[in-house]
Amino acid sequence: MRIAVLASGSGTILEAIIAAGLPVELVIADRQCRALDVAAAEGITALSIERTSFGDDFDRSAFTAEVTAALREANIKLVVMAGYGTILAQPIYDEFAGWVINTHPALLPSFKGWHAVRDALAFGVKVTGCTVHVATLEVDDGPILAQRAVAVEPDDTEESLHERIKIVERELYIETLQGIVARGAVQ
Repeated sequence: MRIAVLASGSGTILEAIIAAGLPVELVIADRQCRALDVAAAEGITALSIERTSFGDDFDRSAFTAEVTAALREANIKLVVMAGYGTILAQPIYDEFAGWVINTHPALLPSFKGWHAVRDALAFGVKVTGCTVHVATLEVDDGPILAQRAVAVEPDDTEESLHERIKIVERELYIETLQGIVARGAVQ
């Protein structure tokens, strides 16, 4: 199964995916980031499809069509988001329906969005965690594939809690992706 990883940051999830021996054929980043270097160092095709606008003039559909075309050209089956910062539009969900996977640092459906850890702390939960789900046009709303809980400690900061969630998240994401590859199906 040919996998592409979409990344925007440090590449730690990408490193875990590669270390697990999953068949990553392509890494696409929406900005210059360490994930591109990680891919290149492993001999994986690394492609920058850079988002150049963050304002009202951003054409999300055209940007998504460009990403989708690159995935299609590489004959990708499974699209894995790994800290990808750009919300994608309908074209990717049409082309790869049910085959775009994401991870989120909360127990969905609670605390959707970019500030999930901060929001969980502000709400005062005693347990949060991470979720692996099928990505859909509606952000953090697709079918849940796996979840794992992480206790909130009394002295947690956003940073300390997020670091503990990331450890669990990498393990759960790898286990879930390995299952998808072994089954040849997402669910």
